[in-house]
Amino acid sequence: MQLRLPTSVSEAQGCLAEGAVPIGGATLVWATWQRDGFPEQAMSLRGLPEANVVERDALGGAVVLHRVDDRVPEVLRLAASSVGTGAVRRTATVGGNVVGSTLRCLLPAALVLDARARVLTPDGAYETDLAELVAKRPLLLSLHWREPVASAYLKLEGDAGGPPPLVVAAAVHTDTDGSNRMRVAVRDGYEVLADSAAYDPGTEAEQVVQALARTDVGALHPMAWDVVRRHVTDLLDRPTVR
Repeated sequence: MQLRLPTSVSEAQGCLAEGAVPIGGATLVWATWQRDGFPEQAMSLRGLPEANVVERDALGGAVVLHRVDDRVPEVLRLAASSVGTGAVRRTATVGGNVVGSTLRCLLPAALVLDARARVLTPDGAYETDLAELVAKRPLLLSLHWREPVASAYLKLEGDAGGPPPLVVAAAVHTDTDGSNRMRVAVRDGYEVLADSAAYDPGTEAEQVVQALARTDVGALHPMAWDVVRRHVTDLLDRPTVR
């Protein structure tokens, strides 16, 4: 297997056009390749600057999870730190988790940040939303968002060999028109739900919770909804939000 290491977007596009398979951290594909055979060409984005950014409003798809630190919003940092073991986080990448994994621990965090994705196909690079990213699974170059007022992430403890543990992410944003909004995303099993409710500083947390209860998130089973309620209330009680 030939491993290609492009250093520009145009070079990476050419690799895709020639059939190179994105390898990421190889945590998801290595066992399959050992069983079914290795591709002739693989491609890593570890040498591509755009895919390795770690900033307050951007995160590259080739960034390994243990590099996701307090330069990014809290919700994304905590999501990355919750994935697997330290050994896994030193090899698994942002793109592999969001696009390649069925668990997608980072997806709820990206959803509440209202992130956009810059992706690459053999036809070129373009920007898209997270729905298309998950549905079509193009190669993720980077995620971009507007910095939230505050954010939080919670993953419950799971049982070994059991279903994926419940994940709740939340973020408060000030929109371009000056209005405020609470965004919430939940991973329940393998399904991810996301919705939002208007919020103004000084509004009682219970009012925001009741507004969320009228969205798709409010249709969760009682245990999950109780976790969402407490998570949202805790975030809204922070001094930076009030």
